Amino acid sequence: RDEHGNVVLSQEEAEKKVKKLGGYNRLYRIKLEADYLAKLTWDGAKERYGATLTEEQIERIKFELHVMKTMGFPGYFLIVADYIRGAREELGVSVGPGRGSAAGSVVAYCLKITDVDPLKYDLLFERFLNPDRISLPDIDVDFDDDGRGKVLDWITQKYGKEKVAHIITYGTMAAKSAIQDVSRVQKIPLSEVATIKSYIPDRSFPENIKDEKGKSPKVNLKNCYKYVKELKEMVNGQDENVSSMLTYASELEDTNRQIGIHACGVIIGADDLTKFAPVCTIKDKDTGDDVLVTQYDGHVVETVGLIKMDFLGLKTLTQIKDALANIKKTRGIDLDIDHIPIDDKETFALYSAGNTIGTFQFESPGMQKYLKELQPTVFEDLIAMNALYRPGPIEYIPDFIARKHGREPITYDLPEMEQYLKDTYGVTVYQEQVMLLSRKLANFTRGESDTLRKAMGKKQIAKMMELKDKFMKQGQELGHDAKILEKIWKDWEKFAEYAFNKSHATCYSWVAYQTAYLKAHYPAEFMAAVLNSSIRDAEEVIFMLDECKRMKINVLPPNVNKSEYKFTVDENGNIYYGFGGIKGIGEVADVIKEEREANGRYTSFADFMARVGAKSLSRKVLEQLARAGAFSDFTELHRAAYFYIAPGEKINFIEKSIKQVNASNERKNNAQIDLFGELEAAGGDDLFKLEIPECEHWSNIKMLDEEKEAIGFYLSSHPLDAYDYTLRYFTDTKLEKVKGIVEDKNKKGVTIHIAGIVTDATTMTTKKTGNAYGRYTIEDQTGTYDFALFGKTYMKFNYLFVIGTPLFITGIVREPFGNKDLPEDQKRPNELGIVDVNLLEEVFEKSNREAKFVLNINKLNSDNVNVIIDIFKKNKGNQPYSMLLVDKEHNMTCSTHPVKGKINAEAVFKNMNDYADLVTYDLLK
Repeated sequence: RDEHGNVVLSQEEAEKKVKKLGGYNRLYRIKLEADYLAKLTWDGAKERYGATLTEEQIERIKFELHVMKTMGFPGYFLIVADYIRGAREELGVSVGPGRGSAAGSVVAYCLKITDVDPLKYDLLFERFLNPDRISLPDIDVDFDDDGRGKVLDWITQKYGKEKVAHIITYGTMAAKSAIQDVSRVQKIPLSEVATIKSYIPDRSFPENIKDEKGKSPKVNLKNCYKYVKELKEMVNGQDENVSSMLTYASELEDTNRQIGIHACGVIIGADDLTKFAPVCTIKDKDTGDDVLVTQYDGHVVETVGLIKMDFLGLKTLTQIKDALANIKKTRGIDLDIDHIPIDDKETFALYSAGNTIGTFQFESPGMQKYLKELQPTVFEDLIAMNALYRPGPIEYIPDFIARKHGREPITYDLPEMEQYLKDTYGVTVYQEQVMLLSRKLANFTRGESDTLRKAMGKKQIAKMMELKDKFMKQGQELGHDAKILEKIWKDWEKFAEYAFNKSHATCYSWVAYQTAYLKAHYPAEFMAAVLNSSIRDAEEVIFMLDECKRMKINVLPPNVNKSEYKFTVDENGNIYYGFGGIKGIGEVADVIKEEREANGRYTSFADFMARVGAKSLSRKVLEQLARAGAFSDFTELHRAAYFYIAPGEKINFIEKSIKQVNASNERKNNAQIDLFGELEAAGGDDLFKLEIPECEHWSNIKMLDEEKEAIGFYLSSHPLDAYDYTLRYFTDTKLEKVKGIVEDKNKKGVTIHIAGIVTDATTMTTKKTGNAYGRYTIEDQTGTYDFALFGKTYMKFNYLFVIGTPLFITGIVREPFGNKDLPEDQKRPNELGIVDVNLLEEVFEKSNREAKFVLNINKLNSDNVNVIIDIFKKNKGNQPYSMLLVDKEHNMTCSTHPVKGKINAEAVFKNMNDYADLVTYDLLK
């Protein structure tokens, strides 16, 4: 029967169907599961939609339940719903709103497998399960990173360890690894092996090499021996050891080399898995535990009657979970992130400004550019951008934006198409739109519309021609013009291969929206969570710290009275650096936190040492904490003091402190009065006030270098921050961009101006001539750049490259010397030729560019005029300057130049920062 109880199969056909499902016993089992699934679904529908359901909702649920039942899959949905419920309710694990085509199921929505309403967003069930095409369901579930393992343990406990297993993966021998392994057996010298491997292309052959069909050959050893002259000569050469090695390597290529564990695939069987597939154990490289795996891999395992379930860890869910915990801790708010308003103005303002760094899916520079142009105002805009920002459909984004803003007309080939294309301004974006329109315009069935989607996406020409005839015939029967139908079909053919799965785009856009909402309303709490997810990735942390700086969020050094292992937020919206980001700290962070929470904040370094220092922390850990600035609350000591070695002593202050505390504790254990006890009795609160070392403070550069040693980068500030105006007016390229510019073939001859601190300088000699040359690394706030100096350039500038020195460098993108004489396939990429180097501190001073000041005379008075005049008088230098007096009340201006005298413009600019409402300034080119 169908979902309405109508008989649709003859007895003979029904018997075949029962047999296909596994017989009557299996049929009864499926019916039991289906009835229970239906009960849970209808109960869930009332919770999702209210007590009274619409006809559309009832019809859709009936249809989906019927398809699930007749395909034999109710048990699958019950299990998925069960472990998702267990994750949320029993384990406190964050679960994603859905991913992929499963979000098109209303039943899944009612069971809380997914969290996006398919009816609201026109998401289609048959994109997930097609009644005309039997295929296994595939529900991928996202969990927060920490929670994924908990859910897997929960499943193993619930269903039995003999019924749950991971899936094996087989790693095969690639071209270079095959050569490496065989050469080791045949004892070929490593230098010779390296030369042989260098002839194998990394990704593709040069453009001038084509196979018999005129295409670029696949990179494998067989083709390398055919198209690479050097390898061909070796295979056929006189050195039999090398020749045979290459032959054996070719035979071994693509054979299985090692085994591993599938990143997310898990099998849950109805019985002991050994009845279905061979199993073995593999050691998990992350946990070190032995993990049960099926020896059939993911391509084979389902053919023996097992279903693969995908458990994925999504970092973004961890970030959201951490952000919510931060909000609860700092503001006392229990935010329900699944029920935030979908039309929040601040969130859409964030998207429109392109301030999406740290959010999910929308943070790339290209996406930021398009968001600024689009100015999204509704959630549907975000879904569309998520789907369009990919190779292929990205070319449609300008049209999409132009239509939204009325610069291009929104047109429809047929009026009936508006219903499904209105949200995307007449542009076909999703596979679901093609499917819905095929039904509306040509009476395609649900199954036929999905078959059309698949045939177009996979370019199944024969199937497409068959469906086109059907589309044209049935479309004309509904009264549509044949020429218009032909145009629609051609448009679909053109775009269908790019059309995206709306179900997936909607789910992930909702996760993205949640992150943007958090960033817009709880910026510090959200950015702390984002930093936590990258705490071991220094490069990513630096990137996110720059975003915090742009957002005017203070990220403060670690602090023993504030910090925890992770980044934390205080009541003023400041983020404290986490102990976990300090090299060599690790688990001792918990000791510091637990003692602080149990017995209050640390009042002094003596107090800290007495409570946790000597008994829990090593000298190395204490030194790292001092370098990172974690003792900044203890104002009696500056950072240099912790490392000071007094005359006549061999140990520094930290080591000395450890010995004193240990001695004190020993005396205390022997019931003797110790120095700490004496101090406490006398009302003293700091042991080390008695012995504070008298030593010089570290310079700012030294302090920052030590901080970098502990953390991996400059945190509290950067040495280049002191040259802010020089960088602003004289450099044009950040170091993170240099590599991309140099490698761009179109940038040859371009001059760039960069600045950085010298972090490495090595003098070497060339093998051929014995001449000296230098290799250097410089660093700015964005990254590093490595380069070399040779010949006259080396002789001219080498003396400036002293580690720790800030330099201003001018370079030109050029072709390497001797490159023109090399064959095309051996040419080296462009390089940055250094043409000038100066000390950064002298650049502004040597410049004769004019500084221009604009004064708002309507806000001037005798007091601030005298202050401004005083700033100019005290900062004389080499820059000429001019002044524009602006009277906004009377719409008048007066341009002036001094009769004599010049200024140090950089110093004046810095002093003018406090008078931004009176004076604006710039340095003219």
